[in-house]
Parts: sequence; structure tokens; C-alpha cells
Amino acid sequence: MASIRTTAQAAARQATRTTLLEAARELLRERRWNDITMSDVSTAVGVSRQTLYNEFGSRKGFVQAYLLYDADRILSAVDHAIETAGPEPAITIEHAFLVFLETIAEDPLAVTVLSGEDPDGLLALVTTRGGPVLQIAAYRLAAAIGAKWPNAMPADVQLLAEQLVRLAISHAALPDDGDTAATAKSIAALLTPFAELALLRASITDAE
Repeated sequence: MASIRTTAQAAARQATRTTLLEAARELLRERRWNDITMSDVSTAVGVSRQTLYNEFGSRKGFVQAYLLYDADRILSAVDHAIETAGPEPAITIEHAFLVFLETIAEDPLAVTVLSGEDPDGLLALVTTRGGPVLQIAAYRLAAAIGAKWPNAMPADVQLLAEQLVRLAISHAALPDDGDTAATAKSIAALLTPFAELALLRASITDAE
């Protein structure tokens, strides 16, 4: 009975956290990040501000949690793009990168940060101090690539995932003024030879 109660409490707490994070996302559709207070978020959900602080500790804690929450949503879109793309590496990489760029372009937090409105140092949390975000993104992407090409060597999959993540962060932080489709195509042209070589190595190893 105690374990059931503990599980129910954990589920309820996670539901509260998700509701608060989603409320922040909805508020970002209406105003800039630096115009949103912790009170705004708690009021939108109908809980006390203390409840919000109990869950996240501070505004900084809430910011970091929101970044991971937002990253998970973006990565889920990229995961789906990799899964549904054709078997060709060039098509897979191009489609995944294009989905990432298009998702970022419509993301309310990314739009706010990239416009220069960044009092909480969000961009630094993703780039220069973005260890957790980068690690999670690389892990998720490696898992998606590994599922797509299960015979590829783990080291090759990890390297490809890490470079894709770093290129994605770079383009998100300094977006091109041109066509996102052209950008995705150029990234695919850059990384496809490595992906094809990795798959070739895998096939040779299997044959031996």
C-alpha cells in the first residue's frame, strides 16, 4: 500500500511540474520571457507561488527545468523525423535537420532568446554551459540513429550524434538568413559521407 501511495504521489508531482512548464510555454506565446514572472506561471495554473518554488526551488531552477522540457519536445520531433525518413543517410540527415530548424523557428522560447531578450542567460545554458542539454540531446539522437541503423558501430553512431547536436545548437544560436531547407541540405552533404562510411564499415564487419 505504501509503495502504491508513493507511486501515486510521484505521478501527481510530475503532473504538476508538467502543467507548470506547459503554462510557461503558453505564456511565451503572448509575451517575452523576461516579462513572465513566477507569479504569472503559478496564477495561470491556479496554484500558489510557493507551490512553484517547492517544485523548482528558484527561478533559475525553473528555467533549467523548462529548457530540458523544451529540449525534450524538440528532440521528440527530430526522433520522429529520423524514424520516418527513408533508409538513405542523406535523406535521413537532411530531413532530421530540417525538422529541427523548423521546430526551433516556431518555438516561443527560442524566438525570445534569439531576439536578444535573454536576462536569465538561457542561451549560455544551452551553449557554453549547456553540458546537461548537450548530453541529453546527443544521447537521444544516438538512440534514434542506432535504432535506424542497428548494425552501425556504437562509436560511429555516437560521433555522428554529437556532431549533429553541436551543428544544430550552432545554427540555432546563429541562424542563417537564408532558406532552412538549403541549410539542411548543406548539413546533409557535409555529414552523409561519414554516415555512409560508418554503414559500410558495419556491413564489412558483419560479413567477416
